[in-house]
Amino acid sequence: MSLFLNIIVPIMAVFASGFILQRIRILDVRSVSAISLYILSPALIFVTLYDTEFNSGYMVIVIYMLVLFYIMVGINKLLAKIFKWDPNTESASILASGFMNSGNYGLPVVLYTVGNAALPYAIFIMVVQALQNNFFGVYYASRSKSGFRRAFENVLKMPTTYAAILAFIFQFFSIQIPDSVHSTLEMVGNSAIPVMMIMLGMQLASITALKLNWQVVISAVTLKMIAAPIIGIIFVSILDVDPVIASVIIIISAMPTAATTTMYAIEFDTEPELVSSITFIATLVSIVTLSILLNIIV
Repeated sequence: MSLFLNIIVPIMAVFASGFILQRIRILDVRSVSAISLYILSPALIFVTLYDTEFNSGYMVIVIYMLVLFYIMVGINKLLAKIFKWDPNTESASILASGFMNSGNYGLPVVLYTVGNAALPYAIFIMVVQALQNNFFGVYYASRSKSGFRRAFENVLKMPTTYAAILAFIFQFFSIQIPDSVHSTLEMVGNSAIPVMMIMLGMQLASITALKLNWQVVISAVTLKMIAAPIIGIIFVSILDVDPVIASVIIIISAMPTAATTTMYAIEFDTEPELVSSITFIATLVSIVTLSILLNIIV
């Protein structure tokens, strides 16, 4: 109960502040998103990865993220055959269950549960997830011959991609940046997490229509909120992963659907109302599932 009161409730309160603000004022979420995407998140990613001492644990994270994603795709394709879903519905389910909210939601939960030592791993997962989301998300949303090209172009447009690459280059060549530059980037990056939390509330408040296809909703939410963390637990148990990395992997796996998947669903007309419904319901369900999970692993 203490974890629920000390971690989940404060995080949900920040989400709720963004939700209520958006309902009252109806702000342009894209403007807030642009600030986070082009300024705050790149600063956070660069400084964190620049200051990080990389080890084999980061390769374990990359392997796990790919394994989890393809397991989710495989299960969704199997469900599509069993329930005879059309390609659009199958793609919507993949978008909703294959991509987790590792940034807006995952970072604060990891930070407040595991601590600062876990933050570099959580941010690295956010970078990997963003790359997956912007490549595979576009591909499965478009389902066209131009899918791979559009997906690759989308990855190249991501400021976070270049922030991560620069951090790796500076690390590899031992390039030192002035303290004044580092402190400025650190100050800007530190504001990324609270802004992303508020932005998630605003994104959820911007959902205007729901499509409750319960067969798809229940299967996608179950995969995202129950199956994914179980897969994470099995993975870290088999590989005997470092306890901090293991906790981060399991917690991030238990995150609800990434809000950005709705953007792709709208752009490519891939059942946007259905994807929005799953995102909204998964976020609500996470209040219960995360409370239970954190009490088990922390």
